[in-house]
Amino acid sequence: MDFDLPEETRALQDMVREFAAREIAPHAAEWSENEQFPTHIFTKLGELGLMGMLVPEEYGGAGSDMVSYVAVMEELGAADQSVASTWNAHSTIATLPLLAYGTQEQKQRWLAPLARGEAIGAFGLTEPGAGSDAAGITTTAHRVDGGWVINGTKMFITNAGTDISQGVTLLARTGHDAEGRKQFATFYVPTDTAGYTVGRKLRKLGWHAMDTRELVFTDCFIPHDHLIGEEGGGLRQFLSVLDKGRISVAALSMSLARAALTLGVQHAREREQFGRPLSAFQAVAHKIADIGTEFEAARWMVYRAAWLADQGRPHATEAAMAKLYASEVANRAASQALQIHGGYGYMRESEISRFYADAKILEIGEGTNEIQRNVIAKALVKRG
Repeated sequence: MDFDLPEETRALQDMVREFAAREIAPHAAEWSENEQFPTHIFTKLGELGLMGMLVPEEYGGAGSDMVSYVAVMEELGAADQSVASTWNAHSTIATLPLLAYGTQEQKQRWLAPLARGEAIGAFGLTEPGAGSDAAGITTTAHRVDGGWVINGTKMFITNAGTDISQGVTLLARTGHDAEGRKQFATFYVPTDTAGYTVGRKLRKLGWHAMDTRELVFTDCFIPHDHLIGEEGGGLRQFLSVLDKGRISVAALSMSLARAALTLGVQHAREREQFGRPLSAFQAVAHKIADIGTEFEAARWMVYRAAWLADQGRPHATEAAMAKLYASEVANRAASQALQIHGGYGYMRESEISRFYADAKILEIGEGTNEIQRNVIAKALVKRG
């Protein structure tokens, strides 16, 4: 067994680490405090070929594998979770449905600009009354002459209101089949479409530099060629790309745990009490040991799930396990690292306070951890 990353992946990771240290980390606190979306960073990521990592070259992407994607996420997330989570939403749920189910014309029209980094993508699933219960959404799409009319509201949507937002891929109900079951479809709604309103930026506990908004659709007309995939297959299409999204959030979580470990060790070495550095006290040293051990366990769970995906092997359960464990490790790591910082950690000027605020959403986004446990238990019971 070889746990070393391929040489090409290591070189890519080194490049992203240097970019993040130079362009992201020094400014992350300012962006967070001002709730500023750093448009120029995503333009630069596009120039580096990173905005379409999972998209084939023929559509403007890099055609990278999931292991390389996780390696890049590890560096972006350790520098700033807002930038990394924005990049994640764009790279997975906002673009993969177009890649998997879009027509050639749709891919050239909408996917290619996203993959090249000329624009940023959004995906609209969650609603005020539906989150974990994806089938409970109430946004509707009715067929009319020449297209569809969409009505409804989406909530907590990432990347829809920036100055480089191209549009939103969304899930809507289209009616019922012959047996009375709900039918869903996926649609692409470009920014500035009549009847599509982007609400105010939502104020969050963390991820302050990430654009998050409510979206409202009022008699919003889109042509027939804005339907992605087959009518009635929308929910299945969404679920089919979810595993890569879970691996991505697991990688984001793992990157936060790494940042917490780095900050905790740094402070423990530099801060002195009773004439000794904090690291010399067993109570502090044990916290560092726990964070480091759990980080390593989470790291290899994430990379294994990504490797399985690259091998074309079943990985849904492993993706759910990685997301579940890594997100909970991230929260424990951030809490323990802040404890090591003491009062300094509680100040908003401290770097660890930003990661602490960012950690909680990792147990909620891309399927709550309660849902992950349901997925894992069902799979294990089925295996016997």
